[in-house]
Formats: sequence, structure tokens, C-alpha cells
Amino acid sequence: MRTISVRAAMARGAGFLGFWLLLIGPNPADLVAGLCAAAAATWTSLRLLPPGDGRLRYAALARLALRFGQESIMGGADVARRALSVRLPLRPGFIVYPVRLPPGPACNTFGALTSVLPGTLPAGVDDHGALLYHCLDVEQPVAVQLAIDEGLLIRALGGTHDDT
Repeated sequence: MRTISVRAAMARGAGFLGFWLLLIGPNPADLVAGLCAAAAATWTSLRLLPPGDGRLRYAALARLALRFGQESIMGGADVARRALSVRLPLRPGFIVYPVRLPPGPACNTFGALTSVLPGTLPAGVDDHGALLYHCLDVEQPVAVQLAIDEGLLIRALGGTHDDT
């Protein structure tokens, strides 16, 4: 069995406790339950997804978060505009996006990240491992936007844009 670093366990535990405090609040009466919940979540997290060798790049993660926020706002406005339009300018359909991330947690993160952006929805995988996306307008540069998002995620996870 792989040895898990104390640093990784402490970081995850602090994250889970911080999340507990964010949800419940810093009430001293609830702190014991929060510590127990954080310990259980940390143990489970370390067993189900042991720490990897890569390092998270926080500057790249901040760029990804900023882009995600911008894309959410712009995409939401576009979807609202289309929904409220008398002409309803929709050209729905599917596109195939050849994802560069290997199957596993990173690829699943990319699918989850892009699933909450308005106007696109991952709808499966084709026979070659490419992601299928349902789009409200297939004439928009969806694949280009997905490539930018994937590149930012790869960098945030410690890789380079050319990594697959």
C-alpha cells in the first residue's frame, strides 16, 4: 500500500473542515461534529483518491476560475437572449471534441466543469474516446472554447498545454 504524506492528509482535512465551517458556521457546539466529519471525509478521500505526484498550480487554477466565471456569465446571457428572442435563434446539435486528457479523474473534472457552462452539455463518449457535446448552437466556436478550457485545466493540474 502506498504511503500517504502527512502534508496531503492535513491539506485535505483542513479543506474539509473549512468547507464544514462554511456550511455550518463557526459555532463551538458544532465544532466536534465538524472535526469528526472532516476526519471521516479525509480518510475516505485518501482511500478513494490517493494524492498524485503532480502539483496543483494555483495561478493557473485562478485563471481557470476567472475564465469559468466569465464564460458562465456570457453563456448565461446568451442562453437568456436566445430563450427570450421571438425568432429563437437555435441551431442545436452535437459536436465531437477529441479530449487530450487521459480517462480518469482529470477527464472527469473537465466533463464536470464544462457541464455547468450554459449552452453545452457533455452527452457521452464516442468509439474513439472523444467527448460528445450537445450544443444550443453548433455554429458557435464550441470546440475552440473547450480547447481553451481544457488547456487551462491541464496547466492548473500541473501539466503543460501539450500534455495528453
